[in-house]
Amino acid sequence: MKRMRSFLLWAAPLFAVAALGQRLQAAADANTPQAQPSQQPSPTVASVVDREISDIENLILNAAESMPEDKFNFTPESLNITGDDYKGVRTFAVQVKHVASSNYFIWSPLTGDKVPENIKDGNGPADLKNKEDIIRFLRDSFALGHKAAAALTAENMLQTPGNSKSTRLHLATFGVAHAYDHYGQMVEYLRMNGIVPPASRGKSD
Repeated sequence: MKRMRSFLLWAAPLFAVAALGQRLQAAADANTPQAQPSQQPSPTVASVVDREISDIENLILNAAESMPEDKFNFTPESLNITGDDYKGVRTFAVQVKHVASSNYFIWSPLTGDKVPENIKDGNGPADLKNKEDIIRFLRDSFALGHKAAAALTAENMLQTPGNSKSTRLHLATFGVAHAYDHYGQMVEYLRMNGIVPPASRGKSD
């Protein structure tokens, strides 16, 4: 009996300490923020292509907006550089309209939209002459690109829409690649006029 009493007297503090430790741990666990599941949705074909379209859209729109209105019809031909071969090249304004027109030609098969009737060729509507109207035309063409990207799925991306010989994925990404090509030309036009492209400002170039 004495042994049992001694054991209880010896064990009781241990049980109390253990119980206190459990309560403290429980309280700590209650106050510790639980890891939240990621709120980022998993990437899809549509979201990846849409991001690429947004990237080039921002570059081209910023470049177009940074060219002054009175320089919108600039062409390197006007510089009369010795040995140049700029005769007949597109003006800055037509470069912008070409990107927009091409966006419609490339992306409309993915959305089912008709190419606007005033687009007769790759140089864009002849009646668009001022900066504001041309930039609006450009914005609308990229809106079509986002619509085209949204229509892409893993199931249909390798299909060929309508009479096209290209897959939906190729058309969607070719629109981006084509726009980058002309962005490079727009950058040169800006620099020929002493304008640093917005994407290069604040960088060592």
